[in-house]
Parts: sequence; structure tokens; C-alpha cells
Amino acid sequence: MNREKEIVKTSAIGIIGNVLLVIGKAIVGFVSGSISIISDAVNNLTDALSSIITIVGAKLSGKKPDRKHPYGHGRVEFVAASLIGVVIFIAGFMAIYESVSSLFNGESPTYNLYSFIIIGVAILVKIGLGLYFRYKGEKVKSDSLKASGIDALLDSLLSLGTLVGAAISYFFQLHLEGYIGAVIGILIIKSSIDVFRESASKIIGERTETEFTAEMIKDISQNPKVFGVYDLIIHNYGADRNIASVHVEVDDCLTAKEIQKLEREIAFMCYEKYNTVMTVGIYARNSENEKEKEIKETIDKITSEYPDILQTHGFYVDETAKTISIDIIISFETEKPDEIYREVCEKINAKYPDYKIAIIVDKDFSLT
Repeated sequence: MNREKEIVKTSAIGIIGNVLLVIGKAIVGFVSGSISIISDAVNNLTDALSSIITIVGAKLSGKKPDRKHPYGHGRVEFVAASLIGVVIFIAGFMAIYESVSSLFNGESPTYNLYSFIIIGVAILVKIGLGLYFRYKGEKVKSDSLKASGIDALLDSLLSLGTLVGAAISYFFQLHLEGYIGAVIGILIIKSSIDVFRESASKIIGERTETEFTAEMIKDISQNPKVFGVYDLIIHNYGADRNIASVHVEVDDCLTAKEIQKLEREIAFMCYEKYNTVMTVGIYARNSENEKEKEIKETIDKITSEYPDILQTHGFYVDETAKTISIDIIISFETEKPDEIYREVCEKINAKYPDYKIAIIVDKDFSLT
């Protein structure tokens, strides 16, 4: 599947559909004198703009890496989604403005059967486009398409409000479309903020989905020379474009040649299955002896006293240098990480005063 081609094709369908809706609604709006229908037509014009932004975003994100952008241009799609959020906000503001203006102006539109038919068809078309965009967005992992899908579904809500207002005006001579339009405009603005917040969060850098990281850790763990997988960090640069690093625990008796072979096996597997460029770091595991086992059990008991310590790993005892090394992961939610670190150091030092204690505090990048 050509992802860029699918995005462009889907967006082109959206542009054509929205242009046809603009023409139909504009005719009905001017004939009936309905401000809400005219503003709905303008809103559809902004939807066509959203689809154009999506196409431009897809084209730019598909550009090959260059010297200035060695990680590619995939994050352009997140920027495009943010711009669509701005477009949705403008559409919501315009809906509120036009609705409030119609209330103050006291305008009384006139409707006929064709008005209801065109508005009804517009609702069905917008629902269809919204679901289609959302489906394609999930399929090709495009935030821009998903944002356009949300925009289209909200537009169907706006058109439904217009239809309800028109029906009430036609049958009961009560002109409520201004109130209905204002309420829907507020809902559209709220949705625009949600779209912008989600895309901005991805630009900043989000935690990778737990299911994805869990599956990758499971696959790495299946290598018979790997005794533990830790510190998986994934940086996302667009749909299915990841650069990552991980630590694996191996026996300290492995040769450099064996370690390189293992690193290559893991890197190739991650690239082929997860489209992820992986850098592999090594934790050496002590060959089993009673003293090292006793030290590890003691340290595990000390760290288990702290619920905010999510994991300990990288344990190694160097008898020559008289050093005990260990990494701990402290929860982001804890209010006193420095205090926990200090207490753990003190307790281990008290147990093993002849050793230098080297504790590294890692971040919870992919555990929960």
C-alpha cells in the first residue's frame, strides 16, 4: 500500500465532495436568505482547505531525509494536523459569529422543500466523508486524515442543527437557528482544541503505545542469549518511522564477536518487523555465584520497600574494582525522587561499606 497515494486520494475525494456541498448550500442559502446555511457553506469551504492541507502535509512528510533533516520529514503531518485544528476553530468561530449576528438582525429566512432535501443530502454526505476519512486515517496512521474526519462529522452536526432550525422555522414560525448554530459552534471550537492538543502532544514527543513496546520487548526477549530487556526508548518521526535504543542483559562471558552478532540480530528484527532503527546497548550479567546472588537479593529487598521504584536492572558486581552497579526506574508520579535515591544509596552502603555503589536513575519510557 502506497501510504502517500492513499492520503492524497482520500483528501481529493474530500475536496470534490466539499466543493459540491458549497455550491448546493450557497444556492439554497441565498435563495432562502438563511444565514446559517450560508455560513454552513463557508464551513464546507474550510473543509476543502483542510483536505488541501492534508495533501500538502502528506507530500512534505514523504520527502527523503537530507543533511538538515536526517530523521526525515514525517513530523510535518503532525504540524498539518495542528493547522487543521486551527481551521476547525475558525469554522466554529464563524458559526458562532453568524448565528449571533442573525439573532441581533432579526432575520427571518424562508425555506422550501428543496432546501430541506439539499440540507438532508449534505448531512449524509458529511457523515459518509467523516467516517471514510476516519477509517482511512486509522488504516494509514494519518493524524491529518483523522482530524479531517472529526471535522466532517462535526460539520454533519452543524448541518443537522441547521436542518432542525429550518424545520422549526418552516412549521412553527419560530426562528431558533441562531441559537442552535451558536451551540454547535461552541462544540466545534471544543473539538478544534482537542485536535490541536493531540497533534501538539505528538510534536512535543509522546510515550509510545504500551502494546507496541510490549510486543517489541517480547520479540527481543525470545533471543536465547538475552536474559532481560530494559530501557526501551522510541522516538517517533512520523507514521511507522521510529529510531530507538534498548539495553539487553547478557552473560559477561560472551565474546565481542558474539555480542556484535546478537546486536545485529536484534537490530535487523526490529527494522524488518517494526520499521524501527534500533541501537542495542549491553548489560553484563554476573556468572552465578552465591555472594553475588546474596547481594542482588538484598538490594531487591531494599528497593521493594519503595512502591515508586518500578524496576531495578543492570545489576553487576565488579569484585576487582569493588563496585556494585544498578539502575532503578522511579515513577513519574513520585513527588520526591531525589529522596528515594538518597535513601536507597544509604541503605545499600550500610549493608556493603566496602563497595562503591553506582546507582543510575532511569526514566519510565516504556514500562507503563
